Amino acid sequence: MSGTRVAPDDGPSRRPGNCFTCQSRSRSEWCSLDREDLALLNRAKVDTLFSPGQIVFHQGSPCEGVYCVEQGTIGLRRRAQDGQSVITHLFHPGNTMGYVSYFSGRPHSGTAEALTDARVCFIRREALNSLLQRNPALGYRFMGTLASRLGDAEEEKVEALLHPLRARIAHLLLTLKDRFGRVDETGALSIELPISRQDIAALVGARPESVSRAIKHLEDGDVAHFRGRVVVVPDLDPLMDAAELLDEA
Repeated sequence: MSGTRVAPDDGPSRRPGNCFTCQSRSRSEWCSLDREDLALLNRAKVDTLFSPGQIVFHQGSPCEGVYCVEQGTIGLRRRAQDGQSVITHLFHPGNTMGYVSYFSGRPHSGTAEALTDARVCFIRREALNSLLQRNPALGYRFMGTLASRLGDAEEEKVEALLHPLRARIAHLLLTLKDRFGRVDETGALSIELPISRQDIAALVGARPESVSRAIKHLEDGDVAHFRGRVVVVPDLDPLMDAAELLDEA
């Protein structure tokens, strides 16, 4: 798998999976496959386990296929000319990575990094070509996903221009709480962030120093308290109220 880091000593381990019993398939483009096409996919895919920090593919590497996230969270990290890198997109179970590069014929626009323990299935270009020829509905699924991402990108631009930064951060925390949050014995919600403050700034479309000021505003209002990568939310209602500013702005 070109562009994938698999070190001999610390690389991700592999174990067989089954597309027929995959719980994430119903949330992916592959849900349109019939039993015969699903059998082809099951034979062709290679599933790999990744630990946090390991790389699925690198920015600038040629696209040799697509990747379906079965378990865990993957961050798409882009490196700028000044050498800094930030996470610009998060992929969760059921999401497919690399299809934009596959359809455009361009190298990968970012580096896919495991933020948690993850399991990712790789489908080579030749197998995907065959599946698309056999099942045109699969191509329409990818087109629908691409259209949704373009729409989300436009929406994020509008939010960055019009909506309060603290509301965008609150909305991001609510998005992450279901996957990374837990409620302690006091009833407070703790969210263990898989991303840094610099990554938060990139995801909400703001400068890191602006994010720091917005976080202080949330802390002063007892909405959320940031302790490194752990965010403690004493009461969920104020956080939801802060996020609802997106709808009111």
